[in-house]
Amino acid sequence: MRELFLSAARGEATARPPVWLMRQAGRYLPEYRELRADYTFREAISTPSIAEEITLQPFERFALDAVVIYSDILVALEPMGIDYHLESGVGPVIDTPIEGPEAVPQSHEPVGTSLGYIGDLLERVSEQVGDQAATLGFAGGPFTLASYAVAGEPSKNHVPIRGFRAEHPDAFVELLERFTDVVLEFLQFQVEHGADAVQLFDTYAGLLGPADYREHLLPLHQQILSSVDVPTIFFVRNMGGRLPTLAESGADVVGLDWTVDMAEARSVLGDQPVQGNLDPTDLLGDPAFVERRTREVIEAAGPAGHILNLGHGIDRRTPVESVEAFVETAHSFEW
Repeated sequence: MRELFLSAARGEATARPPVWLMRQAGRYLPEYRELRADYTFREAISTPSIAEEITLQPFERFALDAVVIYSDILVALEPMGIDYHLESGVGPVIDTPIEGPEAVPQSHEPVGTSLGYIGDLLERVSEQVGDQAATLGFAGGPFTLASYAVAGEPSKNHVPIRGFRAEHPDAFVELLERFTDVVLEFLQFQVEHGADAVQLFDTYAGLLGPADYREHLLPLHQQILSSVDVPTIFFVRNMGGRLPTLAESGADVVGLDWTVDMAEARSVLGDQPVQGNLDPTDLLGDPAFVERRTREVIEAAGPAGHILNLGHGIDRRTPVESVEAFVETAHSFEW
């Protein structure tokens, strides 16, 4: 339910935790696979009527408390004139990666011009779900987007962007600032078109060391998150030892990956609302296993300021029955 989600995001006690899943509209659902057989990924995310249908599939099946739009973090490349495509077995590929300072984009097209289809999608979804669920928008963070733009494809440990930082420190700063401008405008655009809350995914930012993170990324995250007038969720992986730094971002809700002990996080973060953090591979177990592990997360998180989710996106091999068990455990839980 929309109000249940927003109450938890404000840090309030709730009778049960609101629940949704990162990447909840996707390949584990048979109805998704059937629909996607007729469209490429880019066609599906950029056609509002198709993206709306896909967005609503998990909501209609599971009665989730939040509906996240079907899109991709890489759409934020479009206003900067950076093209991309998906290659089977590889993932997103950028044919002309940023290889040096001269290739850093100096400007971007207005988000509403490049990504108007996202605004259309949000309006459609918001109208469909009403008060039954919160409508969520999202964007990739500047470091994660820069990593793809420099490497040109998924990169283990993101060595290309970290190397770019060392070889071209001024251009590294400039590239992050350019992406920050786009992401900030993009999230504001989503709020204008109906998003009840937004999530910033700077998923790979935790691969920067503590000093570099604090110098280069924390101020940008603060700038982005403070510019949005609805509840914000902030997600970075591999930050278990730096939880207070995540809280310094100013996010209303701190997303926790599955490597973080929930009880310890709540002790460290105090009243800071949190989201997470069941291991996505737990959903590969049978329903009884899923229920037990989900209850453990809920009980460790406590009754106030907790949004139940996975510690990362749902795996494509996940049985639908396990997702049902995960969601139903939240729905039936009572404090």
